[in-house]
Amino acid sequence: MIINTGQRTDIPAFYSKWFMNRIKEGYVMVRNPYYPNLVTKYLLNKDLVDVIGFCTKNPRPMLKYIDDLKDFKMLWYITITGFLNDLEPNVPKIDDVIEDFIYLSKKLGKNNVIWRYTPIIINDKYSVLYHIKTFEYIASKLKDYTNVSVFGFLDLYDKLIKNKPYLKDADDETKIFIAKELKKIASKYNMELRLCSKEKWLKEYDIDVNGCLRVEDYEKAIGKNIIIKDKMEARKDYCSCYIANDIGSYNSCMHLCKYCYANGDEKLIYNNYKNHDPNSPFLIGNQKPDDEIKIAKQVSYIDNRLTLFDL
Repeated sequence: MIINTGQRTDIPAFYSKWFMNRIKEGYVMVRNPYYPNLVTKYLLNKDLVDVIGFCTKNPRPMLKYIDDLKDFKMLWYITITGFLNDLEPNVPKIDDVIEDFIYLSKKLGKNNVIWRYTPIIINDKYSVLYHIKTFEYIASKLKDYTNVSVFGFLDLYDKLIKNKPYLKDADDETKIFIAKELKKIASKYNMELRLCSKEKWLKEYDIDVNGCLRVEDYEKAIGKNIIIKDKMEARKDYCSCYIANDIGSYNSCMHLCKYCYANGDEKLIYNNYKNHDPNSPFLIGNQKPDDEIKIAKQVSYIDNRLTLFDL
């Protein structure tokens, strides 16, 4: 099976000590985000967990634990955008994250790190030219350390429209121009470019819209073929990515990015962060008397038949 840490919050950035405690104890408890009294218990066993997916904007707090995770395969999906603190208040400086990205690539391998440049937000401060120049700057630094770059535009969820009315989506003509320019840059630096947002119609302009995080990426990261019967999608209507068993919690990421889908009320975010106990099996809070706990059905996805990876 695949364990994911980043659809709901940024565990490497803010909860790395907790995560390592979960690894040491061999299990984690995860609340259902829609039915909070339903809890799933996952065993963090190297024979069951084929790969751990880390999605983050700041891997540095986890780096000191990398050797402690040597029994597990990893795929790191790292967002580097270059926004300033008006949109990403607590995200480290761009060059610091680039440095950590390169460290992970050297430590784990080029197939174990993917770069994500999303969302692209256009306004007076962050112009089309700004994004093109920033994308090329990052690509030039990462050219020897990843094979894949991912880009995407702003998804205007209902809560964003309500709470952040100043965030606007780009028009289609602008999206086409940006997509073409980013593809030229990615090709220049020998990177495969993929889309991570709803604009599937960009396929007409020779843009790869088949999902940003794929089963094949996990396979390359672990050097094994894997067989997954049930495909889960992050956003059912238009997402082609494979998502796994996420152990995070919504409204708990202290990056406080203004465009985030996983965060809502800042008061709730701070309250959740305050209620985090690194020794608890739950990311936020602890077990409650009326919790209904079920043990996850866990099986390895690895195909043990001889494959090209074995030759």
